[in-house]
Amino acid sequence: MNQNSNKETKRYRVILFLVIGLTALSSAIKELNQVRHMVIEAGEFVSRWSDVIMPTANARTPRAVETCTDKAAGEWQQKDDEFRWNGSVAQGQAIEIKGINGDITAESTTGGEVQVVAYKKARRSDVNSVELKVVQHAGGVTICALYPSDGEPNTCEPGPTRGWNSARNNDVRVNFVVRVPARVGFIGKTVNGEITATSLLGNVVTNTVNGGIKISTSGYAEAATVNGTILAKLGDTNWPSSLSFKTVNGGVTLDLPPNTSADVDAKTLNGSIVSEFPLNLTELKDRKHVKGKIGAGGRELVLKTLNGSINLRIGS
Repeated sequence: MNQNSNKETKRYRVILFLVIGLTALSSAIKELNQVRHMVIEAGEFVSRWSDVIMPTANARTPRAVETCTDKAAGEWQQKDDEFRWNGSVAQGQAIEIKGINGDITAESTTGGEVQVVAYKKARRSDVNSVELKVVQHAGGVTICALYPSDGEPNTCEPGPTRGWNSARNNDVRVNFVVRVPARVGFIGKTVNGEITATSLLGNVVTNTVNGGIKISTSGYAEAATVNGTILAKLGDTNWPSSLSFKTVNGGVTLDLPPNTSADVDAKTLNGSIVSEFPLNLTELKDRKHVKGKIGAGGRELVLKTLNGSINLRIGS
């Protein structure tokens, strides 16, 4: 009797271990699939607005550049160059900045004109090899930092999927400072650099690859990066059908007005999801992927990261 009991116990243990093992394997496969999907999304994002992202191998992250600038101000000063543009952009239109290596800073202005200052800096390359081009079009004004090309000519065209711009073996950094009037939109895109858009009075779209994004606006906004944290504060709840805030390595913190209504899709792999808004769950795949409504729901709000937490906060 005891022998039969021991056999049954061992059998149950084996089955239990198999179940645990299969569960762990299933979870691991699921996480690997999530990683794969996030990597694919990141690759599509990078290629979507810049057909080729090939910055110089010597391009530095924003933090490294700031440190080197402090240590070798004289060396940087010898190769500094400056570009200035100011002009009218109608309300409802946008000023769009497209760079590759360098930070973009946007701030509000009480004046009626957009003001753009670009500072070019380099250690090895000729700063004059990078051209600043201004394109006026029906949607506003686009300004690009065009690097020299050893193949297909680089172009400056408005829109997220238009134009071609690459940088090979060129360490010129172009840092933009943009002053944006009320009710003029701002679009900022770079590859190696941070984007800061504070106290704006219009809608904002920002994309970078290696750098964080910080936004505060009375309008609505959208942000995407690969390596960086996203901090955004929005004042307008009347965005189009969908808004997204996506990163791979970094957290997402979003402040929304108290009267916001939206369908939220929040997803992370290594991090937590916290909402100050009461969230009426419509789907709970697991603790890392939550779908629900805030307020009456309606407009889609997508929040995604791979390595970081998501915080949805009630703004003041």
